[in-house]
Amino acid sequence: MVTGPAWNAAALRLLDDVYAFVATGPRRHEDWAHDVLAVLYRAVPDPRGWIRLDADINDIGGPMLPAYPFDPPAAAELPGRLHRLEAEAAVAALAVMTEEWQAEPAPVRSREDRDAVLADARTLLGRYGPGARYWTNATAAASDPAPDFVGAGLQGTRSHGFLTSAYLCGLDLFDDLGLIAVSDDEVGVFWSIGAY
Repeated sequence: MVTGPAWNAAALRLLDDVYAFVATGPRRHEDWAHDVLAVLYRAVPDPRGWIRLDADINDIGGPMLPAYPFDPPAAAELPGRLHRLEAEAAVAALAVMTEEWQAEPAPVRSREDRDAVLADARTLLGRYGPGARYWTNATAAASDPAPDFVGAGLQGTRSHGFLTSAYLCGLDLFDDLGLIAVSDDEVGVFWSIGAY
């Protein structure tokens, strides 16, 4: 069982130094896409009160773009833009989100702390339990639910874009890699965003 302090610490170690969105919301609908949209639109708090990583919550987007930096599709269209992932591939996708989009000097595959990064990713996904299901916007998962994210690295991973084209605060948003975890009780959204 993952505890709040362990989960919070793993989230900070993994994704606090990169442009990432990490948030969990309650599962209230049979169609989990509605719950994912509630998380992306910041309409629900974390059910357990655990940490949320969301640099844009207060200062960018505002009421005009409440889901900034995202431009998510409607709930009916969301599953069609995602691909199913096996659990270990979800761990790997989350691990490579620690990389920088433009100039990563040390991809996860070559880091001395590779096993620790993967362990933190397992801790984060452990919150959702062994029955959780995972989806990604990475196109490599369209034909294989277990792509080698660690081998490819963040820059080698192509994805369907979920980012807004709005140009705010001098930021160009250009790439993204997302992971969605769905359990019976919660939905978790993990997203790495490339910007310059």
